[in-house]
Amino acid sequence: MAQKKVVSIEDRIPKLKQARKKKANRRLLFYLSIFFILISIIVYLQSPLSYIRTIQVEGNSFLQDNEIVKQANLTDNKNIWTIDTDAVESILNDSPIIASAKVSRKLPWTVSITVEEYELVGYTQKESTYYPVLGNGTTLQSMAKKTYNGDAPLLKGFNKETYLHRLTNEMEKLPETIRNLISEVHWTPEKDNNDKMRLYMNDGFIVDARIPNFADSMEIYPSIVSQLDEESEGIIHIGVGAYFESFHNGKKGQEAEKGD
Repeated sequence: MAQKKVVSIEDRIPKLKQARKKKANRRLLFYLSIFFILISIIVYLQSPLSYIRTIQVEGNSFLQDNEIVKQANLTDNKNIWTIDTDAVESILNDSPIIASAKVSRKLPWTVSITVEEYELVGYTQKESTYYPVLGNGTTLQSMAKKTYNGDAPLLKGFNKETYLHRLTNEMEKLPETIRNLISEVHWTPEKDNNDKMRLYMNDGFIVDARIPNFADSMEIYPSIVSQLDEESEGIIHIGVGAYFESFHNGKKGQEAEKGD
């Protein structure tokens, strides 16, 4: 029977001391690393290294980058960690042009601002000047144009802000594909119905509609047009029910003409 090798305690003590020393060194190195990391963080927070150096703005088309930065009250001499992102977002959301805003930090010294503006849904015209109108009813007086390029419908006759706001709210809900089919929207209030309006479409048809639930009502427009002959000319009535009135059938249809 083979004899087991016996290691004396005297032989094991140096190895135990060496293992304990290595363990102590690792622990010391760990604590030193934590210490230097904490010191680095404190130095970073207290030094200009933590000041804002770059502000990125995305998602804007109507507002310039510098306008958004100014409104947010962000400057390059502010510590990035002292910024209340929720407060900055709230300030930006107060803008009549901005629908939503998101502010975030990108270490070490960048602030990112992402905005979503209200959509352009039309133009109002005063003499020879065109004013963009957004989906919340805001008219951009400072962005007036002398030429109209047809990128959004002309909104005519809306001399009461309440009805303009109600229309623009519906226009923003419209799918862009349908909104792009609209050339002009004329407010045509009647004695017993102030919600009436008439649309002139880019495909040649005229639509009689009402402001309430306009977006929902217009969703059937492509389906109606697809059922008509290419040579058809007339008025599509939408609202409570929908039907087509040809210009060539009936006195009322024959008298219908496109407005200026």
